[in-house]
Amino acid sequence: MKAFRLCAAFLFAAVLGHAHVGSPDIYLEGKAGPYQLFVTVRPPLTIPGVAEIEVRSESPGVREIHAVPLAMTGAGSKFPPIADLLTASPRDSQFFTGSLWMMTSGSWQVRLTVDGAQGQAILSVPVPSMARASKRMEFGLGAMLSVLGIFLMAGITAIIGAASREAKLDPGQRPAPANLQSGRKATIVGAIIVVAIVVGGDYWWNSEADDYSLRIYKPLQMAASVSGANLSLKMSEPGWMQAKTLEQAAYRVFIRKMDDFVPDHGHIMHLYAIRQPGMDVIYHLHPEQREDGTFALALPSITAGHYKLYADIVHANGFPETMVSEIDLPELNSRALAGDDASASTIPWQRASTSNTVFTLPDGYKMEWLRNDKPLFANQGVSFNFRLTTPDGGVPSDMALYMGMLGHAAFVKTDGTVFAHIHPNGSVSMAALMLTGNSGGDGMNMEMPGMKMAVPNTVSFPYGFPSPGRYRIYVQMKHGSTVETGVFDAVTAGT
Repeated sequence: MKAFRLCAAFLFAAVLGHAHVGSPDIYLEGKAGPYQLFVTVRPPLTIPGVAEIEVRSESPGVREIHAVPLAMTGAGSKFPPIADLLTASPRDSQFFTGSLWMMTSGSWQVRLTVDGAQGQAILSVPVPSMARASKRMEFGLGAMLSVLGIFLMAGITAIIGAASREAKLDPGQRPAPANLQSGRKATIVGAIIVVAIVVGGDYWWNSEADDYSLRIYKPLQMAASVSGANLSLKMSEPGWMQAKTLEQAAYRVFIRKMDDFVPDHGHIMHLYAIRQPGMDVIYHLHPEQREDGTFALALPSITAGHYKLYADIVHANGFPETMVSEIDLPELNSRALAGDDASASTIPWQRASTSNTVFTLPDGYKMEWLRNDKPLFANQGVSFNFRLTTPDGGVPSDMALYMGMLGHAAFVKTDGTVFAHIHPNGSVSMAALMLTGNSGGDGMNMEMPGMKMAVPNTVSFPYGFPSPGRYRIYVQMKHGSTVETGVFDAVTAGT
């Protein structure tokens, strides 16, 4: 019975993505004052739960790092609890690890305070916090606890009967018929009471489980439709974090809204449309939100096919979400790409080589993956480095920022279970990063009013594949008014 499982843990059920799809870990590369840090935060599977933190200092002289979780916005962001000291690795004094409790769902940040030879500095890492799964008991453990529970029930019932039958007898005295009858009655009553307790416990457990299921993250749903050359995206709330009682409202400090989206890199929504099953055609588009809450876009010229859609949005409190949908699009000969929109086409991933590191673009430019010889492993954060060159291999003289950054990348698993939109600063959205109060760092928004900066032709993306398998990587960089999209393939092994 479920009542005997109260003391047991849960078993993995279904994991849902948040800011990405199937890629819950947070990667951030940035500066805490003079210290360059590569930060990995692995959010807990359940809430409350423990987040695992890894920090590598790429600058020497770091002595200590303290970490503390606090809300992204509101009063909770101003009154942090006592920070925990991360542990330095005995093999590498510039690598630190630790863990923090995340107590409620919502938009959080992990604030890192770094002490070192160049003084003290702070870097905050946005962390969307939510219960991503429920767990169930392993069959073997459940069977063992059930047997023990039945034994315990029988034992309690036997003790009640024996106590009524023999408690008042002298040692060695045999029970009289009246005592035997009293013992049988007590046994029956005791059994009824024990069964009632178990049934009541089972009811309580189911009630708690049902309430917890409402806290498991459910991404916003999105329905896509096309009329002529016009794409419409309609969102709906699947019921996550909708409080039904005052008690639930008190617990759920984060209630998701449908009308509080903020721009990220100048756009309310970033939409990736990837043709299936070959993932050979991709569009990076930017629909606009209408007064009725839907998003709309006049599609550019489109290659016909079945497309999977990934739509990134960010709430006003910094909580990011990715909505997923699918749609069949006809061949469209409409407008040309404009503004920040981009596209690319290549061979299907089934026929592509995972060792190719150079992608030739339609205008003759080349994008190169500056890949070393080390194999790729799941759950290991690394820097993915890319370079854009002219047809003759030179540095483009008109390198430009793409939506305020050196580039954008999308890491997509070929089976559709993983989608991650990554920036040079990491897997966090710029809107959330700005809410933390970070002053800047490598890869962050480089567009400064009144200031012109030389834009390099290289870009780096910190990321770690969440699971073994085959991936396709789409990288976008800009020169002049042209947004180039390179496509690369990779296989990652298990750790």
